[in-house]
Amino acid sequence: MKILGVHTLQIEVVKVVRFARFCDHRGYFTEHYRKSDFINHAEMAFMKDIEFVQCNESHSNKDTVRGLHFQWNPYMGKLVRTLAGRMVDMVLDIRKGSPTFGKIICYDMPADHKTDYQEWIWVPPGFAHGNFFTKDTMIEYFCSGEYSPGCEAGISPLAKDIDWTLCDTSLKQLFDSIVLSTSLITDKDKNGLSVNEWTKCGDSDNFIYGKL
Repeated sequence: MKILGVHTLQIEVVKVVRFARFCDHRGYFTEHYRKSDFINHAEMAFMKDIEFVQCNESHSNKDTVRGLHFQWNPYMGKLVRTLAGRMVDMVLDIRKGSPTFGKIICYDMPADHKTDYQEWIWVPPGFAHGNFFTKDTMIEYFCSGEYSPGCEAGISPLAKDIDWTLCDTSLKQLFDSIVLSTSLITDKDKNGLSVNEWTKCGDSDNFIYGKL
């Protein structure tokens, strides 16, 4: 795996890992994950103790909105990439005491098979994760914890008390335009908790800044 670089987003522990594709007149080849490179690369120290135990694939139709999901016992970090289409990833800080608690960021991850690189986004434990799609899209994500249905919750991406000030304004506008008319969001996600409601849940004490 040839890692080209690591980019830190508006919340420091959320990272984008860019890796190389080897292109020629036939198309391209890429090695999109190698454990030793994740452990030993100079810019990848934040992944040193991460072990992936589950890998998921998801297809979403144009104008689908998913999230914002998280779990504990076990915690689940996610390493996510777009295989085809266009995903905009959403990451909300739910770590109590964090200077960015309640703030959300978005990262645009379109698939372009003609570029000589691709990207992963790393969403560590302590964040609610979701995405929306402007095209029919397929994504893949590696998980650092197995799915635990008794230890999961969700914050509605429509919650009025989410702080969008760190988010790219063009991506926020894109999100707003989709949610105005789409029916492709589950009732569970749409009617999820607000940030304030989550802080009043006892389970929120599983997410304390500096202890994850």
